[in-house]
Amino acid sequence: MTDIYSITGITAYLRTLLENNELLQDVWVKGEISNMTRATSGHWYFTVKDSGAQLKGVMFKAAVQRQSFEPQNGDSVHLHGRLSVYEARGEYQLYADEIQRAGGVGDLYAQFEALKQRLAAEGLFDDSRKRPLPARPRCLGVVTSPDAAAFQDVRRVLAQRFPLALVLLSPTPVQGAEAPAQIVRAIERLNHHGQADVLLVCRGGGSIEDLWSFNDERVARAIAASRIPVISGVGHETDFTIADFVADVRAPTPSAAAMLATPDRADLETALRGLDDALTWHLDTHLSAARADLNGLRQSLRYHSPARQVNTARQRLDDLEARARQSLAHRLALHRERLHARSAALHAASPAAILARGYAIITRSDDGQPVTSARGLKPGTGITLRLRDGEAPARIEDKDSHERYKRTLF
Repeated sequence: MTDIYSITGITAYLRTLLENNELLQDVWVKGEISNMTRATSGHWYFTVKDSGAQLKGVMFKAAVQRQSFEPQNGDSVHLHGRLSVYEARGEYQLYADEIQRAGGVGDLYAQFEALKQRLAAEGLFDDSRKRPLPARPRCLGVVTSPDAAAFQDVRRVLAQRFPLALVLLSPTPVQGAEAPAQIVRAIERLNHHGQADVLLVCRGGGSIEDLWSFNDERVARAIAASRIPVISGVGHETDFTIADFVADVRAPTPSAAAMLATPDRADLETALRGLDDALTWHLDTHLSAARADLNGLRQSLRYHSPARQVNTARQRLDDLEARARQSLAHRLALHRERLHARSAALHAASPAAILARGYAIITRSDDGQPVTSARGLKPGTGITLRLRDGEAPARIEDKDSHERYKRTLF
């Protein structure tokens, strides 16, 4: 029976083969650096490549600290190290311990810089041609592979942040020789369709070769010619492509592109609650003011109403009548007092009252004329004395001879 090996076993066998080869344990390689990653641990992870192949590489912290320069993506370098297998991933890689400059920039990086400078000179990167993104897009056009993780990331973010937006996929390969032309057609389809409010041109992370379709001049000019604003979300945060510079907005990842394209539902709900509170406050304020105005008008109407004026006139009439009665009563009492006083004075001055006090009225007996003066009275003149309780006849006598008369006068 043929022997059957486990994955672990066959991988360990390959590792042994590599590590037992003297050439591969002390080797120099030449290539261009890409996918340079500096881990927080201090290790460097990278890819070194040429026009025909690529090789994973790692340099651990102890070796990193001995290097005279830090390579960048696109640098052409000479690397010394040994080849072995990283069993957990089943990948063979270069464990580097020394790195030297190879005297220039790599071919792909040189092409990237040349195209970047030429398009920049044409003004394709100018901020003046960048268009603002819609605040609340109804439809998002996505240019990517339907099988790519980037598309699933975009859909997940949109479902969480802004599920109201319609997602319109324009499928295209995002890697390989045919990808640039397909990406251009995908952008043109969405522009022709015209429903999308913003376009997301996106792809997940990878090496510079994997992302090279987005450094193609045709893709750059298609993005620049798009009538719809474009967000590029290609690679990881440290990856930059020509598409990033031409797009209206650059996002570090596809997920970030979806976040930049849409508002957050939580923020919208918060804003809506704020607007609802403000509307309620304004309504309450206006209703309170209107209610106060209505009460004021009601009071003013009540104050100026004919009924109130009639009631006020009636009350004023009652007051005037009461005052007139009071004044009349006062005047009547005053006149009554005066009448009583005058009646008393008149009574006191009446002949009867005078007679009651002991006075008498003297009249001539012959003609009844009152005697008001002693002059003109002659002795022997008959007079009548009217007293309180009757009359008494009398005669005028001479005062000097009266005592000599010893007789009754009448």
